[in-house]
Amino acid sequence: MITYISLLRGINIGGHKKIKMDSLRENFSSLGYTNIKTYIQSGNILFCSKKEDKTKLEKEISSMIMDKYGFDVPVLVLNTNDLNDVITNNPFANSINHNKEFIHITFLSNEAKEINFKEIDCKKESEDEYKIINKAIYLYLPKGYGNTKIHNNFFEKLLKTQATTRNWKTCIELFEMSKQITSH
Repeated sequence: MITYISLLRGINIGGHKKIKMDSLRENFSSLGYTNIKTYIQSGNILFCSKKEDKTKLEKEISSMIMDKYGFDVPVLVLNTNDLNDVITNNPFANSINHNKEFIHITFLSNEAKEINFKEIDCKKESEDEYKIINKAIYLYLPKGYGNTKIHNNFFEKLLKTQATTRNWKTCIELFEMSKQITSH
Protein backbone atom coordinates (compact mmCIF):
# COMPACT_ATOMS: atom_id res chain seq x y z
CA MET A 1 0.00 0.00 0.00
CA ILE A 2 1.18 3.49 -0.83
CA THR A 3 0.34 6.48 1.34
CA TYR A 4 -0.96 9.46 -0.60
CA ILE A 5 -1.82 13.05 0.21
CA SER A 6 -4.57 14.55 -1.92
CA LEU A 7 -4.88 18.33 -2.08
CA LEU A 8 -8.27 19.60 -3.23
CA ARG A 9 -8.40 23.16 -4.46
CA GLY A 10 -11.08 25.60 -3.42
CA ILE A 11 -13.41 23.59 -1.20
CA ASN A 12 -15.00 25.01 1.97
CA ILE A 13 -13.63 28.50 1.38
CA GLY A 14 -16.01 31.41 1.79
CA GLY A 15 -19.04 29.13 1.80
CA HIS A 16 -18.31 27.79 -1.69
CA LYS A 17 -18.02 24.15 -2.74
CA LYS A 18 -18.94 22.88 0.71
CA ILE A 19 -17.98 19.31 1.53
CA LYS A 20 -18.19 17.80 5.00
CA MET A 21 -15.06 15.85 5.88
CA ASP A 22 -16.91 12.80 7.19
CA SER A 23 -18.80 12.58 3.89
CA LEU A 24 -15.55 13.00 1.96
CA ARG A 25 -13.85 10.24 3.98
CA GLU A 26 -16.83 7.97 3.31
CA ASN A 27 -16.63 8.64 -0.43
CA PHE A 28 -12.86 8.07 -0.49
CA SER A 29 -13.57 4.73 1.18
CA SER A 30 -16.09 3.90 -1.58
CA LEU A 31 -13.18 4.21 -4.06
CA GLY A 32 -11.38 1.41 -2.22
CA TYR A 33 -8.93 3.65 -0.36
CA THR A 34 -7.97 2.83 3.23
CA ASN A 35 -6.48 4.62 6.28
CA ILE A 36 -8.32 7.81 5.28
CA LYS A 37 -7.54 10.88 7.37
CA THR A 38 -8.42 14.53 6.82
CA TYR A 39 -6.64 17.60 8.09
CA ILE A 40 -8.65 20.77 8.64
CA GLN A 41 -11.60 21.54 6.37
CA SER A 42 -9.80 22.86 3.30
CA GLY A 43 -9.29 19.70 1.28
CA ASN A 44 -6.33 17.78 2.70
CA ILE A 45 -6.99 14.05 2.61
CA LEU A 46 -4.49 11.30 3.31
CA PHE A 47 -5.22 7.76 2.21
CA CYS A 48 -3.63 4.48 1.19
CA SER A 49 -4.07 2.69 -2.10
CA LYS A 50 -2.39 -0.10 -4.05
CA LYS A 51 -2.69 2.03 -7.19
CA GLU A 52 0.57 3.62 -8.32
CA ASP A 53 -0.57 6.09 -11.00
CA LYS A 54 -1.10 9.46 -9.30
CA THR A 55 -2.72 10.97 -12.41
CA LYS A 56 -5.35 8.21 -12.44
CA LEU A 57 -5.97 8.75 -8.72
CA GLU A 58 -6.45 12.49 -9.34
CA LYS A 59 -8.99 11.80 -12.08
CA GLU A 60 -10.77 9.17 -9.97
CA ILE A 61 -11.09 11.56 -7.00
CA SER A 62 -12.14 14.48 -9.20
CA SER A 63 -14.82 12.33 -10.90
CA MET A 64 -16.11 11.11 -7.55
CA ILE A 65 -16.43 14.71 -6.29
CA MET A 66 -18.31 15.72 -9.44
CA ASP A 67 -20.63 12.69 -9.11
CA LYS A 68 -21.28 13.04 -5.37
CA TYR A 69 -21.18 16.82 -4.86
CA GLY A 70 -21.88 18.27 -8.30
CA PHE A 71 -18.87 20.51 -8.79
CA ASP A 72 -15.48 20.40 -10.41
CA VAL A 73 -12.54 20.46 -8.01
CA PRO A 74 -8.90 20.36 -9.11
CA VAL A 75 -7.11 17.53 -7.31
CA LEU A 76 -3.38 17.05 -6.81
CA VAL A 77 -2.06 13.77 -5.42
CA LEU A 78 1.38 13.37 -3.86
CA ASN A 79 2.99 10.46 -2.10
CA THR A 80 4.98 10.79 1.13
CA ASN A 81 8.28 10.97 -0.78
CA ASP A 82 6.96 13.76 -3.02
CA LEU A 83 5.93 15.80 0.01
CA ASN A 84 9.24 15.09 1.74
CA ASP A 85 11.09 16.42 -1.33
CA VAL A 86 8.98 19.58 -1.35
CA ILE A 87 9.64 20.17 2.35
CA THR A 88 13.37 19.41 2.05
CA ASN A 89 13.80 21.76 -0.93
CA ASN A 90 12.15 24.75 0.79
CA PRO A 91 14.68 27.59 0.52
CA PHE A 92 12.99 29.66 3.24
CA ALA A 93 12.34 27.06 5.97
CA ASN A 94 15.71 27.12 7.70
CA SER A 95 16.50 30.78 7.21
CA ILE A 96 16.66 33.02 10.28
CA ASN A 97 15.45 35.84 8.00
CA HIS A 98 12.15 34.11 7.18
CA ASN A 99 9.32 33.69 9.68
CA LYS A 100 7.71 30.28 9.03
CA GLU A 101 4.29 31.87 9.55
CA PHE A 102 4.63 33.61 6.16
CA ILE A 103 5.84 30.61 4.15
CA HIS A 104 3.46 29.01 1.66
CA ILE A 105 3.90 26.37 -1.00
CA THR A 106 1.99 26.38 -4.26
CA PHE A 107 1.83 22.84 -5.61
CA LEU A 108 1.68 22.54 -9.40
CA SER A 109 0.16 19.65 -11.31
CA ASN A 110 2.95 19.91 -13.89
CA GLU A 111 6.49 21.20 -13.79
CA ALA A 112 6.68 24.73 -15.18
CA LYS A 113 8.50 24.66 -18.52
CA GLU A 114 8.56 28.30 -19.55
CA ILE A 115 8.46 30.81 -16.73
CA ASN A 116 7.99 34.53 -17.28
CA PHE A 117 9.92 35.76 -14.24
CA LYS A 118 9.48 39.37 -15.31
CA GLU A 119 5.69 39.04 -15.08
CA ILE A 120 5.95 37.50 -11.60
CA ASP A 121 8.34 40.21 -10.45
CA CYS A 122 6.00 42.94 -11.73
CA LYS A 123 3.01 41.40 -9.94
CA LYS A 124 4.50 40.62 -6.53
CA GLU A 125 4.95 43.02 -3.64
CA SER A 126 8.52 44.21 -3.12
CA GLU A 127 8.92 42.22 0.10
CA ASP A 128 7.44 39.03 -1.36
CA GLU A 129 9.90 36.30 -2.30
CA TYR A 130 9.41 33.20 -4.41
CA LYS A 131 11.42 30.31 -5.74
CA ILE A 132 10.21 27.74 -8.26
CA ILE A 133 11.67 24.26 -7.86
CA ASN A 134 10.26 21.33 -9.84
CA LYS A 135 6.49 21.23 -9.24
CA ALA A 136 6.47 23.63 -6.27
CA ILE A 137 6.52 27.38 -5.87
CA TYR A 138 7.91 28.43 -2.52
CA LEU A 139 6.45 31.71 -1.36
CA TYR A 140 7.50 34.04 1.42
CA LEU A 141 4.70 36.54 1.89
CA PRO A 142 5.17 38.87 4.89
CA LYS A 143 1.78 40.53 4.30
CA GLY A 144 0.07 37.13 4.17
CA TYR A 145 -1.28 34.92 1.40
CA GLY A 146 -4.63 36.72 1.42
CA ASN A 147 -2.91 39.95 0.39
CA THR A 148 -0.67 38.72 -2.42
CA LYS A 149 -1.23 39.02 -6.15
CA ILE A 150 0.92 35.95 -6.84
CA HIS A 151 -1.75 33.40 -5.92
CA ASN A 152 -3.21 30.21 -7.43
CA ASN A 153 -5.17 31.91 -10.22
CA PHE A 154 -2.17 34.00 -11.24
CA PHE A 155 0.19 31.02 -11.41
CA GLU A 156 -2.35 28.80 -13.17
CA LYS A 157 -2.82 31.38 -15.91
CA LEU A 158 0.90 32.19 -16.18
CA LEU A 159 2.17 28.60 -16.10
CA LYS A 160 -0.83 26.94 -17.77
CA THR A 161 -1.21 24.30 -15.08
CA GLN A 162 -3.36 23.64 -12.03
CA ALA A 163 -2.16 24.94 -8.68
CA THR A 164 -3.15 24.78 -5.04
CA THR A 165 -1.44 26.41 -2.08
CA ARG A 166 -0.88 25.35 1.52
CA ASN A 167 0.85 27.16 4.35
CA TRP A 168 4.04 25.75 5.84
CA LYS A 169 2.35 24.51 9.01
CA THR A 170 -0.15 22.49 6.97
CA CYS A 171 2.61 20.98 4.81
CA ILE A 172 4.54 19.85 7.90
CA GLU A 173 1.42 18.44 9.55
CA LEU A 174 0.44 16.51 6.40
CA PHE A 175 3.93 15.07 6.17
CA GLU A 176 3.87 13.97 9.83
CA MET A 177 0.44 12.42 9.36
CA SER A 178 1.60 10.58 6.23
CA LYS A 179 4.57 9.11 8.12
CA GLN A 180 2.23 7.88 10.88
CA ILE A 181 -0.08 6.22 8.34
CA THR A 182 2.89 4.66 6.51
CA SER A 183 4.30 3.19 9.73
CA HIS A 184 1.08 1.32 10.56
